[in-house]
Amino acid sequence: MNPAIEYALNILASHTCTATMLSAFNSRLKFKELIKETNSKFIKLFANNILIDVLCSFNAMNNANTALLAYQNNILLFQQQLAVLKTKRHRIGWLRLFIVLLTAFMVYITWHSAIGLIISIVIAGIASFLYAVSIDTDVKETIANIERLLAINKEEINILNEDFHHREDGKIFEPAHHPYTQDLDIFGTASIYQYINRCTAEQSKKLLAKNLLQPKQKEQILQTQKAVKEFTEKTNWRQQFQSYGFENAVTVNTERRIINWLKQPIIFTEPYWRWLTVAFPFVTLGCSALYIFDIITAPVYSLIVFACFLFAGSLSKKIHATYLLLSRIVPEINTLYQQLDYLEKETFKSALITGIKHSIESKDAHKASVEIYELKNILNRFDVRLNIFAFFFLNTFLLWDLWQMIALNKWKNKNQQAVPFWFKAIAETEVISSIASLAFNQPSWCFPEIADNHFTLQGKKIGHPLIAAAKRVDNSFTIEGTSKIALITGSNMGGKSTFLRSIGVNTVLALMGAHVCAESFTISPVNLMSSMRIADNLAENTSTFYAELKKLQQIIEAVNRKEKIFILLDEILRGTNSFDRHTGSKALIKQLIQHNAVAIIATHDVELTILENDFPQSIANYHFDVQVDKNDELFFDFKLKDGICKSMNASILMKKIGIEM
Repeated sequence: MNPAIEYALNILASHTCTATMLSAFNSRLKFKELIKETNSKFIKLFANNILIDVLCSFNAMNNANTALLAYQNNILLFQQQLAVLKTKRHRIGWLRLFIVLLTAFMVYITWHSAIGLIISIVIAGIASFLYAVSIDTDVKETIANIERLLAINKEEINILNEDFHHREDGKIFEPAHHPYTQDLDIFGTASIYQYINRCTAEQSKKLLAKNLLQPKQKEQILQTQKAVKEFTEKTNWRQQFQSYGFENAVTVNTERRIINWLKQPIIFTEPYWRWLTVAFPFVTLGCSALYIFDIITAPVYSLIVFACFLFAGSLSKKIHATYLLLSRIVPEINTLYQQLDYLEKETFKSALITGIKHSIESKDAHKASVEIYELKNILNRFDVRLNIFAFFFLNTFLLWDLWQMIALNKWKNKNQQAVPFWFKAIAETEVISSIASLAFNQPSWCFPEIADNHFTLQGKKIGHPLIAAAKRVDNSFTIEGTSKIALITGSNMGGKSTFLRSIGVNTVLALMGAHVCAESFTISPVNLMSSMRIADNLAENTSTFYAELKKLQQIIEAVNRKEKIFILLDEILRGTNSFDRHTGSKALIKQLIQHNAVAIIATHDVELTILENDFPQSIANYHFDVQVDKNDELFFDFKLKDGICKSMNASILMKKIGIEM
């Protein structure tokens, strides 16, 4: 047996989950037989794939190296396949040349033979050449697909290595004024959107952004989690689905053009138009036959053709508006077909995905992919009019445009209500796939539990998703009930803002049904609001202080409306003097407690911590501290601790830059 397979089997046999995994194959012997039956040139890579799939399926390789190993293995496999396919295509090229030369040679040596023999040789040569071309086309498409898969796996490795800042940042989806997106780096460079987006269609990207902008309900979150878990185990399927999307990404403009066409009134519905499409070719082709056999003269035939041309042209003018709506969208229609066909063929168990599959079925139980394929063929025939010579002949002699218009009318009547669901299905599937990629890449993270009561937040080893694991410092934190304020004091650069963002970002991820960067995480369905990163706005003539007041006003209004919100505040009222800042902050905290709000507030104002004495059931103090050695060097551990910060570093930093204290 191949040493690579023996190695894979030994790994399986020695693993702690051996019994469970081997039971999936019934026995170690059955697994060996499975390998023996595989006549693959890439047997070593196949063994690796089997090993990885089994270990991942049973969560036996719960570390970041799982994803890296899988992607590296895929890259090796695809590179091997590409080499074979490119060699095959090169040989097909020589074969096509050989067919042309052989056909020419056979015609040459049989030139004085019967005309039937020569025609047969030419026909056989053309048929062989076209067959070789069709094979070459298939190989070319396969190569393009594998090259896309290769690029996808390389990109995943880049993302694992924290190299993702070049990716699409979703900034176009960020509202001008949103409760938390700017504070938490949801969009933009080095953002959550950049990190998790694997969508190809514009509709999918928009839906992903929507999920990041507003939380789902508990039942929706739980359904999404189940779907994501199922998708996480289908890495190869997800990547192929993504590859189809990359070929010609589906756009909102194409969807809009199709929807607009569906809304247009149907023309050429009368029965006589259908009869005309059958009768008209008999007239034109019959006249052509009569002209060929000299039954009618050239002037008469020319007059008939000209009249037919004018009649066909008048019909084409009425059809032109429809053509403008549907022209040049075949590549995207083909992408829609490939993705939905691939979705239909896969078996899923989760309710969300099975519901998506059910939504794309027509009333007659016709598959969406079949209907889209039919539309693709009609539009391909419609696009023949781009060739002016073909357009002249087909329209003048066959009423080609009318044929396609009648076919489109029939298709519209059958699928008018279903089309929007097809685009929606692609969007929802790609969003789930994006979230699943995050889960696959970060197996040490967890799926959060969703609490029923308001309010609960419990997390162990919570970290910021965009900070590499080697650099990240995780913290555990709990806040339960309403009228709860967590005050966090600490030194500059101690980790207060990063901690707030870690809580905020993981809350956003949890409430969209995604993996979160924590060992365990429980959160209540809640609307997140924050005031952390405030900037002035010259266009609106708004100062930093006034900009912050506007954000705080939105928070206060939501609190007064008794909405279920979770508040994150960092250095509130920083734009005013220390007295007003302290007075205003103290009043705001009391108001939040009075209205049963829940908040985490980071502050340098240590005097605010005294409020714990007045509200012991509502306020809890935490801090990040700093250690200073004898040379005034600062050391941060970035660990959240109970109580009030006693060590500050501002004076030391000011001394270091030359301020005499």
